[in-house]
Amino acid sequence: MTTAQSKIAGIPVPDSRLAREATELVREAASPTVFHHSWRVFLWGSLRGLSRGIHAQPELLYVGALFHDLGLTERYRRDDQRFEIDGADEARRFLLEHGISPDEAQLVWQGIALHTTPEIPWHMAPEIALVTAGVEADVLGIGLGEIGERALGEVVALHPRPDFKRRILEEFTAGTAHRPRTTFGNVKADVLQRYLPGYEREDFVDVILGSDWPE
Repeated sequence: MTTAQSKIAGIPVPDSRLAREATELVREAASPTVFHHSWRVFLWGSLRGLSRGIHAQPELLYVGALFHDLGLTERYRRDDQRFEIDGADEARRFLLEHGISPDEAQLVWQGIALHTTPEIPWHMAPEIALVTAGVEADVLGIGLGEIGERALGEVVALHPRPDFKRRILEEFTAGTAHRPRTTFGNVKADVLQRYLPGYEREDFVDVILGSDWPE
């Protein structure tokens, strides 16, 4: 796997044909909010990994980060499964078409599929853990101290986040409002609870008590 010599905040930016085509695919499908967020996820994840001595294969982490919210976009979102799976499926297809091994493509699939699941990804392969690390930093502000003020400023200058909190919540809502049942047990249920009129979230206890078992 090849990378260019160009760097952002000290992180080498992949510049292979695969990486360039991944960039264009996401640029064409996603809003500027999601596109720049996905770039930042790659950079934050790489920087947090560097601070912890965790190193992923750059191209695999790059595709995982760029594709992680692809399931929120009109082009790639479905209505029968969680949005994370939409992006994970597309990433795996893309990687296999570009000659990446099934095992490596599966790592990226897992990184995307699990990026809204707290804690568990940190106990898995770097390509999985660091997607979550980047998402945690950009959306929740977790781990910013591991990144440092200089790197934060450099990345945000290149991939700005104007009104990001409001805009990303709008993206989350638009990408899941048509399939609310897929948010059961997921943080996106909190988003729909706040922003989707008439939404009633399923309760885990009610599901158990209302099951077909008599007791």
